[in-house]
Amino acid sequence: MNISKQVAIVSGSNRGLGKELALELLARGAKVYAGANPETIDLSGAIPLQLDITDPKSVMAAAEVAGDATLLINNAGSATGASLLTGELDDIHLEFDTHVFGTLSMIRTFAPVIEKNGGGSILNILSALSWINIGNSGAYSAAKSAQWGITNALRLDLAPKNIKLAGLHVAFMDTDMTAGIQAPKTSPKDIAKIAIDGIESDLYEIVADDTSRNVQQGLSAGISSLYPQLFE
Repeated sequence: MNISKQVAIVSGSNRGLGKELALELLARGAKVYAGANPETIDLSGAIPLQLDITDPKSVMAAAEVAGDATLLINNAGSATGASLLTGELDDIHLEFDTHVFGTLSMIRTFAPVIEKNGGGSILNILSALSWINIGNSGAYSAAKSAQWGITNALRLDLAPKNIKLAGLHVAFMDTDMTAGIQAPKTSPKDIAKIAIDGIESDLYEIVADDTSRNVQQGLSAGISSLYPQLFE
């Protein structure tokens, strides 16, 4: 895919990885719709786009504005820190409404637009936590796992429409969302470059860092490899 010829929509592009993704796309010559609350968007060259992915009416309105889209990046997310066992159900619903049903709503709405425009690509921002839980924030991890599941299912549905659906797996990044987490963190600017390189290379899966690669390799080794504490 030639990025310079694409018309991209990036959800959650007012900060963090979303903002860096939009900047990287702009630097490579793409037309970019920056999806979020327009009052919070500060991206020279991008087109602010009112977008709340948990609101179907907002998603439909965004599709009417961005009718020339060929590339969709589903980046918008939430992180309540809720436990599946003891967390507030409203927080758990928010995680799934955002990462799962919000992502699904975006794809169902924009896939016909991208197909009409001759095809293109979609990138879902996933996580190393799509594959493993580290003992907290179970709602986030479960929602990301479900988002990975719909990514796998939808890429089969979209391929005949000339739409490639990719997933990006990444561990902790140095963003507002991880401000309270003490762990090694990568630069969102670096991850944005890796992500756009992956789209440009027509990859289906983009594993962005060593942590994600190690977790991916551990999947084939089973539960004892991923959760050794269960066998102590």
